[in-house]
Amino acid sequence: MSEAGAREERCPRCGKVVRLYRNPLLTVDIIIEVSGEGIILIERKNPPFGWAIPGGFVDYGETLEAAAIREAREETGMEVVDLKQFHAYSDPKRDPRGHTVSVVFTAIGRGVPQAADDAKNLQIFPLDRLPENLAFDHALILSDYFDMKAGYNERSSGNTG
Repeated sequence: MSEAGAREERCPRCGKVVRLYRNPLLTVDIIIEVSGEGIILIERKNPPFGWAIPGGFVDYGETLEAAAIREAREETGMEVVDLKQFHAYSDPKRDPRGHTVSVVFTAIGRGVPQAADDAKNLQIFPLDRLPENLAFDHALILSDYFDMKAGYNERSSGNTG
């Protein structure tokens, strides 16, 4: 185990010196497609500002899948189906608030989207008209997602490049 970020403190109960580690926080993001319209992005009302893929922190005792479903519901009011794990992003600088690791999911949204929780606004964006002011590393995540979709489309049409 890396010693980076570790510090030693004396336990107030037993007096033993213990090593405390500073670990990254685990988050989920969920790319929600709305059939024939595009993907849902939320406009953040808290820093860092900008448009973002719905998501948030995983609660203690919660699975990644449950966290993604909960965050989709909390931030968009939507239920999701066809939940699939897409990719993990771990650049220590991906979130200006601190080191986070995000597991990204894809899903299809069901229901009427409404901004809630820490979303100031919500919009369905066509895939070819995304906003420029994306928060975190979400431009990279969406670029990877579009590359994956294009690869699937090429394979399904027989065009393998």
